[in-house]
Amino acid sequence: MSNGKIKAAIVGATGYGGAELIRLLHHHPYAEVCCVLSSSSGGTPLSASFPHLTNIIELELEAIEPAVLKNKADVVFLATPAGVSAELAPKLLEQGLKVIDLSGDLRLKDGAVYEKWYKRSPAANDMLERAVYGLSDVYGERVSGQPLIANPGCFPTATLLGLIPAVKEGWIDPATIIIDAKTGVSGAGRGTGLGTHYSEINESVKAYKVNAHQHIPEIEQVLTETAGREVVVTFTTHLIPMTRGILSTIYASVDDTRAAQDFIDLYRTFYADRPFVRIRENGILPATKEVSGSNYCDIGFSVDERTGRVTIVSAIDNMVKGAAGQAIQNLNLMMGWDEAEGLNFIPVYP
Repeated sequence: MSNGKIKAAIVGATGYGGAELIRLLHHHPYAEVCCVLSSSSGGTPLSASFPHLTNIIELELEAIEPAVLKNKADVVFLATPAGVSAELAPKLLEQGLKVIDLSGDLRLKDGAVYEKWYKRSPAANDMLERAVYGLSDVYGERVSGQPLIANPGCFPTATLLGLIPAVKEGWIDPATIIIDAKTGVSGAGRGTGLGTHYSEINESVKAYKVNAHQHIPEIEQVLTETAGREVVVTFTTHLIPMTRGILSTIYASVDDTRAAQDFIDLYRTFYADRPFVRIRENGILPATKEVSGSNYCDIGFSVDERTGRVTIVSAIDNMVKGAAGQAIQNLNLMMGWDEAEGLNFIPVYP
């Protein structure tokens, strides 16, 4: 902190999540990127992977060595595939580094559940117990001062922010929750494959991982805690031909005395102190374009008296609010700064 800024290292800097962390931290008043690390691209300039950073970020990719990293960084962001953080996070913590994990390795408290849904061995139990689930707009107080944060998944962020207030107040029946979520292609990462090939996804919409998505237990874990009883949801994801964004459309049975304005008032009160959750006016629903490039989550409501159901629509940018932006919001909370530091920018529109 020689210049008054904490030093942030990014592991997995050649992926989309790493690139977004670099973009956002470049303008942060209290933090700066000191080093970028990659298991596969060590020794090459970062701009070789991301030419858009030419003459802006002059860093070279380094190998991942926790013992060396402790002399360079204060906090490490793990923008890694599943399975990497489980092994790496304990080594970083042993060196006295703070860790914010953007993978799914530390989100689920039950290792057996992780193994079932992620099809790989879980992190050690003490790591799962120690990690704080960083849904920052709900659990900001839990994050404060903690050295190990499990950053939520993109789908759970959009979905849980749309559900928690209503579930907490008992306004909807948790047993009736159905979630229809759509994502842009960047959510699949930077790797190439037939599933994200342009000619396969352009002019097409497809459901994937139906009843098998690894974010299902994450959503259920939080809603179960919120409701005080076991919650099981139907959750279906769809890939659509756009780069960024998640739109989570949620359906649930509602007390017939509740109108859309009641939900609006409830949510505005619940999120009153959280700068990045915006509740729409009655009759106006959000779109992904309206949050693109930003850390906002926009939520709207419609109550159907005919069916006795509420429709909750939640929109985020999957790369910002669903990943790097929320990770930086968690860094702010971890360090005791204003949670909006480095994140106060207008969505990119159109």
